[in-house]
Amino acid sequence: MLTSARPVLWLALAMTAPLPALASSATPTSTLRAQDVAVLAASCANCHGPDGRSTGGIPTLRGLPEAHLLQRLQAFKAGTAKDATVMTRLAKGYDDEQLKALAQWFSKKGR
Repeated sequence: MLTSARPVLWLALAMTAPLPALASSATPTSTLRAQDVAVLAASCANCHGPDGRSTGGIPTLRGLPEAHLLQRLQAFKAGTAKDATVMTRLAKGYDDEQLKALAQWFSKKGR
C-alpha cells in the first residue's frame, strides 16, 4: 500500500509547488529602487533633457510639483491630455507605480 501512495504523493507535491510563487506574484509588495527609477527617467532625457531640464521647446520636468507631474502622466496614459503628442503612447508603457516614481523623481531633482 505504501508503494501505491508514492505516485499520488509526488503528484500532490508537484501540483502545490508553484502555488507560493503564484501567490507572491499576484500581490507585488516590492517598490522601485532608486536605480530602477533612474533608468526609467533616463528615457525621458531623450526629449526633456538631462535630469528633466529641457533645452528646447519641450517642457522642463525638473522641479515641478510631484502632484502636477503625476496628474499629467496619468492624463497622458488615459489619453485625456488634449495637448499631448507622443506622450499618450509613451505613458501607456508604464504602470501606476512607475508613474508615481517618475513624478517623485523629477519633482525632487529641482530641490
